[in-house]
Amino acid sequence: MKTVIIISSASILLLAARHAVEGFAYIDPSNGSIPGVGRKTDKLEKEQHQGTVLPPSSDTQKQLIKQHDAAVELREGAVLPPGCDPQLLQEHAQFACKLADAARLEILPYWRQSRHTLGQEIKVEKDRSVFQSASPVTLADRAAERAMRELITERYPQHGVYGEEYGVIREDADWVWVLDPIDGTRSFITGKPLFGTLISCLYKGTPVIGVIDQCILNERWLGQAGKVSLLNGEPIQTDGVVTLNDAEMYSTTPDMFQHGDERNKFDAMRQAVKTPHYGADCYAYALVASGFGADIVVEADLGLYDYCALVPILQGAGGTISDWNGEKLTLQNHEINKGRVLACANAKLHEQALEVLSKSGLESSDDPLLAALEEDMISSTVFPSAQRWTPWVGGIIVGDVLEQMLHHGP
Repeated sequence: MKTVIIISSASILLLAARHAVEGFAYIDPSNGSIPGVGRKTDKLEKEQHQGTVLPPSSDTQKQLIKQHDAAVELREGAVLPPGCDPQLLQEHAQFACKLADAARLEILPYWRQSRHTLGQEIKVEKDRSVFQSASPVTLADRAAERAMRELITERYPQHGVYGEEYGVIREDADWVWVLDPIDGTRSFITGKPLFGTLISCLYKGTPVIGVIDQCILNERWLGQAGKVSLLNGEPIQTDGVVTLNDAEMYSTTPDMFQHGDERNKFDAMRQAVKTPHYGADCYAYALVASGFGADIVVEADLGLYDYCALVPILQGAGGTISDWNGEKLTLQNHEINKGRVLACANAKLHEQALEVLSKSGLESSDDPLLAALEEDMISSTVFPSAQRWTPWVGGIIVGDVLEQMLHHGP
């Protein structure tokens, strides 16, 4: 057993080293190089020398044709909000990418820096879930949002802005930009690259543009109403299963669900799926949209800035996203939906998930010992910080194991 562990660890280290060399590491925004490697990433080289890209192989051409056909089908099924100018929408999509560029420049210098450098503070909010009631904020969050707001004010002074860190102006404008500079700040402050910058543009309250930007992995998802969604400029499409019991489901943490009916419904969902996973924030939605193996995301108590950018990306990739009642996610119904979001790789999964969420969910365990252990995990009198940090910090490993033991058996 020890030999297996040693080999496995060595393999992981070799794989991590290879990723670092290939560009999946901190990228110096000043010159596009990776510290310690001394060269630019392949992706940046390609971007800077687009005129020298070689013709695709025959297999690649077939794949591109398949992607194009899927894209055309998605475009034909897409409907723009009444009165939304397609040319103006395209202009705003390009501008959204410029906002993401600006946010990157503010965020990267803070990546994997000390707590002192990050200037961590705790933002306390009343009437929120355990997870959301006290959330961290850093200098990077604030600097990135300031940079984006300044660009918006300069370019579109008549537009509204709805930001996580600096509030709302002109909320009743036809065009409103919704900004979350770092969605997943807990990941960011602990050096885990599963956070993202979320940028959305609403037309009369409906999300029509969405960007998820992961600056460390150099990944950018773009969704635009009426068009297929893109990952680094390439079309994407969901590739999910069609039954709940085969589905891989993500939620940031069980602590984002309020005790009572909301928590019971979440319990019912994780009983219904193949495997529940935790700890990815906006990145989970990107995985579903890209067809990378995730099928469902179920979350609650989200802010408007936490989900608006996700809507065009999921829809443009063939997925379905709504509140827990199947209603559209818009500025107008945010207070009604209470930040409860359901995202699925396809309509069949979405329909099944809605059926589960429409019921009362599971009752508390009849086993006193099991119920006490579960309550300790949630309200944690033994480990006071466990309710807030355990499902997230150890979400992918510890959280998954404990939650499955509680609700599926060891």
